Amino acid sequence: MADNRDWRLQIDDLAGDFTVVAWDAPGCGGSFDPPDDFGLEGYADSLATFIGTLGLDTPHVMGLSFGSVLALELFRRHPECVRSLVLLSGYAGWAGSLGHDEAEQRRRWGQSVADLPPRRVATDFAATLFTQEVPTEIVQSYVELMTEFRPAGVRAIANALADADLREVLPSIDVPTLLVHGDVDQRAPLRIAEELHARIPGSKLVVIQGPGHMVTLEAPERVNHEVRSFLTT
Repeated sequence: MADNRDWRLQIDDLAGDFTVVAWDAPGCGGSFDPPDDFGLEGYADSLATFIGTLGLDTPHVMGLSFGSVLALELFRRHPECVRSLVLLSGYAGWAGSLGHDEAEQRRRWGQSVADLPPRRVATDFAATLFTQEVPTEIVQSYVELMTEFRPAGVRAIANALADADLREVLPSIDVPTLLVHGDVDQRAPLRIAEELHARIPGSKLVVIQGPGHMVTLEAPERVNHEVRSFLTT
């Protein structure tokens, strides 16, 4: 998913202090269906157009998982659109952070499940996103959102992530950058956050004990606190 509803717990809490805008990425929510080869470049250009159309003046950019990779690509292609970066459960792309073999394995999985019954796929995928300690209602709520995925979005995002290697971008990042990571993340193991932190000059890494990949849902209060503190200092 890359749907604005993924951010409901952040929007509700942070909107009192900031103008918060969450989009539906192409292939998700109310957005258009992209071609399979849309690529990370297509997503970044679409996001830059979205920012420009809304008249946002160099916003802070926050992304989770795929969104973190997209935020890095937005900085690479459209640095004028980025005031700061908040990368949650981040990667430098699947190829960049996991290596070619794992990236290709994840690509193949995405292509293989895109046309399967959504609930079956969402339930299986959720098992890799959350820890076992998460209340069932949180997991089920997210599964319900995921059942609305569209095949075009799954294929395009899987291809974009599998092809992405943004390691060379990291040393050039010259805007304030916050990294937030759950210490038991299965999808993006903690070593990846540590590598991002080591490569991004002046970045801050916050490791939250307990959450998995969906740190925004497992530890929303802590995430919101760290984001608010980062953006107001």
